[in-house]
Amino acid sequence: MCFHPWSDLTLPLMSLPEIRAVVDAWTELATELGASYPWVQIFENKGAMMGCSNPHPHCQVWASSFLPNEARLEDRTQRQHLSQHGVPMLLEYAEQEARRKERLVVENADWLVVVPYWATWPYQTLLLPRRHVCRLQDLSDSEKDSLASIMQRLLIKYDNLFEVSFPYSMGWHGAPTGPYLEEECRHWQLHAHYYPPLLRSATVRKFMVGYEMLAQAQRDLTPEQAAERLRSLPEVHYKKRTEEV
Repeated sequence: MCFHPWSDLTLPLMSLPEIRAVVDAWTELATELGASYPWVQIFENKGAMMGCSNPHPHCQVWASSFLPNEARLEDRTQRQHLSQHGVPMLLEYAEQEARRKERLVVENADWLVVVPYWATWPYQTLLLPRRHVCRLQDLSDSEKDSLASIMQRLLIKYDNLFEVSFPYSMGWHGAPTGPYLEEECRHWQLHAHYYPPLLRSATVRKFMVGYEMLAQAQRDLTPEQAAERLRSLPEVHYKKRTEEV
């Protein structure tokens, strides 16, 4: 799914109405495909560093007749947490991060973005709604507007970090669909993962190799350090600052 007719216009450089149109298209696809398929995976691989061979900014949507491994794991852990604590896990986590603010990157009335404490990629982030939402199609119009806004703010900060079109893989996770639409989904909380590979500069990336592949991922900076660095970046895109000068 292409984001814009212009082949060089990425999400952080698009207008808020244009980003909102992307959110609407995501919601429509999730609804349409979710009527039949148990899992609809919306994801974007941005940049050649993340294996994107088509430079035109776009995302992909895969629908599967089964729950993939990550979906099954998230379903199980969120279900266990609700059973044990009586509150959706990621809703409780978002409330805690909003209070602490140590790993908070950006926030608005409906959403917040944090560097999660379990992050393995240097500037990995998690986008979360403030209220309990199971699926993209459950968002209100105002929440879709504020989602477009917070995505733009986050992605501008990413680009400003090393003044480059920041590569990443991102994707949405929500409650399963298809035959699961009739089942209870209170344990699920909608969220999006962002996995960017860059570490120290526009060309120096993080590699998951050796000990990290065979034993345990190692962090090159703490989640708090990563969040502080992203949080302190301006929210005017570096290309637009250059144009203004």
